[in-house]
Amino acid sequence: MPPFEVPEGDPFGSHNLPYGVFSTPESTERRVGVRLGDHVLDAGAAALALGSPYASLLARPTLNPLLATGRTTWSDVRRALTAWVTVPAHREVLEPLFHPLSSVTLHLPFEVADYVDFYASENHARNAGRIFRPDAPEPLTPNWKHLPIGYHGRAGTVVVSGTDVVRPSGQRKAPSDPAPVFGPSVRLDIEAEVGFVVGTPSEQGKPVVLGDFREHVFGLCLLNDWSARDLQAWEYVPLGPFLGKSFATSVAAWITPLEALEDARIDPPRRTHPLLPYLDDSMEEPAGYDLRMSVAINGQVVSEPPFSTMYWTAAQQLAHLTVNGASLRTGDLYGSGTVSGAEPGQLGSLLELTWNGRDPLELLEGKRTYLEDGDVVTLSAWAPGPGGARVGLGEVGGRIVAG
Repeated sequence: MPPFEVPEGDPFGSHNLPYGVFSTPESTERRVGVRLGDHVLDAGAAALALGSPYASLLARPTLNPLLATGRTTWSDVRRALTAWVTVPAHREVLEPLFHPLSSVTLHLPFEVADYVDFYASENHARNAGRIFRPDAPEPLTPNWKHLPIGYHGRAGTVVVSGTDVVRPSGQRKAPSDPAPVFGPSVRLDIEAEVGFVVGTPSEQGKPVVLGDFREHVFGLCLLNDWSARDLQAWEYVPLGPFLGKSFATSVAAWITPLEALEDARIDPPRRTHPLLPYLDDSMEEPAGYDLRMSVAINGQVVSEPPFSTMYWTAAQQLAHLTVNGASLRTGDLYGSGTVSGAEPGQLGSLLELTWNGRDPLELLEGKRTYLEDGDVVTLSAWAPGPGGARVGLGEVGGRIVAG
């Protein structure tokens, strides 16, 4: 099918147009691409062919130059791209610049400056509290309803979808063990998340307020923050996650601009505790997103977490991340934390799905408590779009291989 003839109802139609970086079998040169249906448009070549003033931004091997330009340029470029792929007069020039998605190699679409992971799902936090502190009268920690809890991760191990994940090794110690042992993780898990990509930087010492969220965040992508639960359990007191998280974080190859998700914006869940002024969004525009996620292991769907249930929004996370004066850099990435709904089929981690191994999952290949070598995990999602259309988010997948 010609690239312009996208089937009706395709979640990657002209209403979406996510950005990525690709190369072709003929050249290892990396180029910015825009997805339309099952094709990728060479955005830089298109801009040059049409005499666009944005050619210098799009003819690059990474999205970072575009990310750094700010919201006005993001909107202008998106408007131009929409015209290029919808106005018939451009077809003759642009058709040779499309590549079948199946023929290209997709790369990490931006250079990651910093990586922060949050803990924003009340359902996930309550489940984790019940698992790890079963005798506590309240599963949430005292601070949970007052601030978005997070930790600083490792930018250098953020990898693009399709990259194999090597099973990590480290120290682990069960409560009954007399001493720690060293070896491969035996409780390797997933965390189904959404990642937010920062474009416009901020000045150190100047916090980003809630209302400026969309001035700084370019778009979002699916994210799997792989977790070695046994390594994490032994190391995380008192400073938090380290080796149990830093070995790999997978992101989708496609970054969906926030402008494509206007119809998916919703109010977050009702807040049960008063918020400090810098986090109080009661008078702000809706900052939640209605994203319908799916988690599959070896092709079998095991969960469908709803992002609409996330207690803390991405705008609140950004405000909290910078309230102490920390600056933003172009290419900063922050994850929502595990997305889990209230129902058993809506949980975003094996920790919850199997209740820390107590209730194994029944897969076609056999039972699973945690991931085995050779397992392939794939996250996918869609959001409501204009006129009843669906906006597809690029999937993120990874295969576990022995260390």
